[in-house]
Amino acid sequence: MNEVKETKGIVTFVDTPVTLLGEIVKAGDTAPDFKIIGQGLAPVALSDFKGKTVILSVFPSIDTGVCATQTRRFNQEAAALSDDIVILTISKDLPFALGRFCAAEGIDKLKTLSDYQHSEFGLKYGFLMKENQLLARGVVVVDKDGKIVHVEYVPNVKSEPDYAKALEAAKAAL
Repeated sequence: MNEVKETKGIVTFVDTPVTLLGEIVKAGDTAPDFKIIGQGLAPVALSDFKGKTVILSVFPSIDTGVCATQTRRFNQEAAALSDDIVILTISKDLPFALGRFCAAEGIDKLKTLSDYQHSEFGLKYGFLMKENQLLARGVVVVDKDGKIVHVEYVPNVKSEPDYAKALEAAKAAL
């Protein structure tokens, strides 16, 4: 069995430091492909968006205030972005919960994805919190050539990401 890398001290959850499992990614890395679950339980891969700039908006659970705010904000920002930029929201929530939230909130510019089955995204990008098996909050921007151009692991899961930096990186990657 392969040993999973552990990183401590980057993120806190409810003010308690947590251990992130998997590989921490950084700008300049080739974005690892992953396969997770979209609406209708259909598998979705990062490679499905080849040729597009992709913003990965990552959070623990849509049923919390900050996660809902993050999703609403990126949906709002998406309206002003080029069609060559795609925003994927990723959590461990079931696709049904993500769909219900988006329908109730009028979220229609994002693609909601769930890492609930195998935590493949969480492990490949170092967002999986060991202590609760949820994803930490953050943003990753991948350019059209599959290179990571921006990464933010939000230090305190109760805080919002830096939307401006993520959007600036995505626009610059066009």
